[in-house]
Amino acid sequence: MKKISSILIFAVSILIAGCSNSSETTTKPNLVNYIKPIIGTQGEGNVYPGPVAPHGMVQLGPDTDKKSWETASGYEYSDSAIIGFSMQHLSGTGIPDLGDFLFMPSVGKMEFKPGTVKKKEKNGREHYIQDPDAGYCTKYSHEDEVVKAGYYSVKLPEHNVLVELTATERAGILKFTFPKSDSSNIMMDLSHVLQWNVIYSNVRAEDKSLITGMHLVKGWAKERYLYFAARYSREYDDFGIMQRGKKVIYNTTRFRSKLEAADSDLQYYTSYSTDENEVIMVKVGISAVSTESALMNLDKEIPHWDFDKVVDETREKWNNEMQRMTVEGTDNEKETFYTSLYHTLLTPTIYEDVDGRYRGLDQNIHESKGFTNYAIFSLWDTYRATHPLFALIQPDRNVDMINSMLAHYDQSADHLLPIWSLNNNDTWCMIGYHAVPVIADAIIQGLKGFDYERAYEACKTTAMNPDYDEVAEYAEIGYVPFDQENESVSKTLEYAYDDFCIAQIAKKLGKDEDYKYFMKRAMSYKNIFDPATKLMRGKDSNGNWRTPFEPHGYIADMNKRDITEGTNWQYTWYVPQDVHGLIKLYGSKEEFAAKLDTLFMETETDEIAEGSEDIWGRFGQYWHGNEPAHHVAYLYDFAGQPWKTQNLIRKIMLTQYGNKPNSLCGNDDCGQMSAWYLFNTMGFYPVAPSINYYMIGTPCAKKVTMKVGENKTFTTIAENYSDENMFIQSVTLNGKNWDKTYLPVEEVKKGGELIFIMGNKPNKNWGITNESIPTALEESK
Repeated sequence: MKKISSILIFAVSILIAGCSNSSETTTKPNLVNYIKPIIGTQGEGNVYPGPVAPHGMVQLGPDTDKKSWETASGYEYSDSAIIGFSMQHLSGTGIPDLGDFLFMPSVGKMEFKPGTVKKKEKNGREHYIQDPDAGYCTKYSHEDEVVKAGYYSVKLPEHNVLVELTATERAGILKFTFPKSDSSNIMMDLSHVLQWNVIYSNVRAEDKSLITGMHLVKGWAKERYLYFAARYSREYDDFGIMQRGKKVIYNTTRFRSKLEAADSDLQYYTSYSTDENEVIMVKVGISAVSTESALMNLDKEIPHWDFDKVVDETREKWNNEMQRMTVEGTDNEKETFYTSLYHTLLTPTIYEDVDGRYRGLDQNIHESKGFTNYAIFSLWDTYRATHPLFALIQPDRNVDMINSMLAHYDQSADHLLPIWSLNNNDTWCMIGYHAVPVIADAIIQGLKGFDYERAYEACKTTAMNPDYDEVAEYAEIGYVPFDQENESVSKTLEYAYDDFCIAQIAKKLGKDEDYKYFMKRAMSYKNIFDPATKLMRGKDSNGNWRTPFEPHGYIADMNKRDITEGTNWQYTWYVPQDVHGLIKLYGSKEEFAAKLDTLFMETETDEIAEGSEDIWGRFGQYWHGNEPAHHVAYLYDFAGQPWKTQNLIRKIMLTQYGNKPNSLCGNDDCGQMSAWYLFNTMGFYPVAPSINYYMIGTPCAKKVTMKVGENKTFTTIAENYSDENMFIQSVTLNGKNWDKTYLPVEEVKKGGELIFIMGNKPNKNWGITNESIPTALEESK
């Protein structure tokens, strides 16, 4: 009997243990399948479909267009030909670059040029289509294409070759399945980049299965070095290097190696005799330091030839990332949500080797100490929602990114924080000094891991640089004059906001005189408000208004315009640091709201000006496809009409996002468009990062749970949720009535539950009767 009892106890214990293990394996939902990287690849989204690890330095994927400006990622869903498969791509930018080291398989005769291109009008601009009947580019069909997080494949019918791709942070694998042939080839084009020019490259066959090389690109990033090391799964039968269309050969008159070459126009190939369905793989590591480092990255991250293992590991990384925010909804809603989270977590990218070394802004080799170095900071876009989201869901990475910005500052000859950094360069694209609000927001929230005093000094020095875009004149007279600087209105407004952020750091660090100085600069927006038109308007250095004044039109000539990527109508509302002060300029909340109503009803000129074609999502003069508009719908909260905010936010969410290739209404801009979506599923948004509260809009998902720290979550629930029920009837925060249209950041960070009761008619008593929204000046006292 004792023996039987012992057996039973043992059996029960095994069953319990099995149930426990089963429970552990099912507690993490499999969310990676909801990621659809094909979303946003058609039209203006400018994202890429290829495999990448979270914030990975390698973005391996197909290129369909290397010449068109509006195909900045290299891939356009509507194109019918693939040029090849390159190692790096930008996500959602408006300007092309990268597209380094393009591989292309073939069977039979080899081609070494991509072929001719045909011009085609697209949205009023020239778009270039590759001719699949010329060069090494080839036709493909989306029916033969598989796009998943961590995996991409396509069949190339012209050559009967299946191409499969996967990637780690610093390396990737290209898997080619060939037919039976005595002339199966893999070509790599070192001269291929998107839009720009390779000015130097070299390549070297180390042995019959290892090729190394590099190229130097002069492009959007003016001096960009990249090295590679490519290991092949079998030794080649034949190898050759093409230099300016001619094969590099042994010269009997004077020795010349056929195993290495240097030029701006180089390709190399490996050729094989293959059996039916024979697989040849190429593992490629990259580095900005050296070929030795590229090989080190490759051997560290992919020391084997198990392609499926890399796919599974990368997909598991993405599944782990998806646990940061979870949503309840339909499959379509989940695909939109998790792909938005995926796009948000692509950029900035890791920019260092596995040993911590990287090429810095000064072109020297540095080593990150105590942080991971990141690059590609599209700060004019991402300070608005992307970095505030990072501060909540991945604060450690956000701090690493700030330390990377400070390293950039240390290496800058001008002692400037990054403006729009691209690897070891600053492109100087866009305006303002928007590393500042990222840093300020982190300091105000108390994120640890970087030196506040050092960060403040970098912010202050950047804002005081007399050579930067007329900052000295702005500081002296209170605005940027249009006769001395282009885009003067936008620069005045954006400098003023950035200066407000510096003032918040100064206040926190006890620097009272600096606080007063930068708060005065933060009010500079008042100097360019025209009381006659009630719009922001350019002034010259003598104080005269811009005349004639065209507030609706987008002026393509940068030297003649006062506005950056928009109109005076759109930029007038860019005073996130002092909306109450802006309202006072209109005389009353009612007059302010009436003017704001006009924005969403007013139509722009019929002709779309050159340079604005990628700005869609238009409601009157509101353009959701570009970042200056992203906070505007929330301004009704300040005017005591929050139901208008609720209506507009839901309208934008329903019409400007989705789960199709063309479901992004503008450039995703390194995740900003997607981060806007994620915040708005929860029903709130950071109108002014560094002011320690969010503005409440309307929840656009039934339930969202966000991890905000170790064992802490913040959950938003929308009861009676439907597309029609867009209006808030009441709100509770952790069980207590919440009748304010703002939400303190600390309430979110400590975890809790925000419950919205929704209806299809506005409750015009909610959000207007109790405590008013804190003003910028009140927040700063």
